[in-house]
Amino acid sequence: MSWQDYVDKQLIASRCVSKAAIAGHDGNVWAKSEGFDISKDEVAKIAAGYQDESLLTSGGVTIAGTRYIYLSGTDRIIRAKLGKVGVHCMKTQQAIVLSLYEEPIQPQQAASVVEKLGDYLLTCGY
Repeated sequence: MSWQDYVDKQLIASRCVSKAAIAGHDGNVWAKSEGFDISKDEVAKIAAGYQDESLLTSGGVTIAGTRYIYLSGTDRIIRAKLGKVGVHCMKTQQAIVLSLYEEPIQPQQAASVVEKLGDYLLTCGY
């Protein structure tokens, strides 16, 4: 399965996320859903935020030019929100799975789909 297939068939097809991308820790985007214009710099800042949470608490989480309010995170998960749109990201050994979801999708629904794929990628060494 290609990276694009993971985005299209595992994330978007679930209808639990509106937009999604998979990128490397260096910020390079490996695959993304149509119309999701996330930049390398935005991904790199998110990747750095896993190590230094203050980058996200002070500057928020910027995705596709929109700044979201950082809610919480761990060494593997980042959550943010702005209005009716939420962000759920999961870091694996080599990748970051990024997603946006919009109401009426609940945060737990997006988290379940993103983390299921992230856990699978971990078992594959990514």
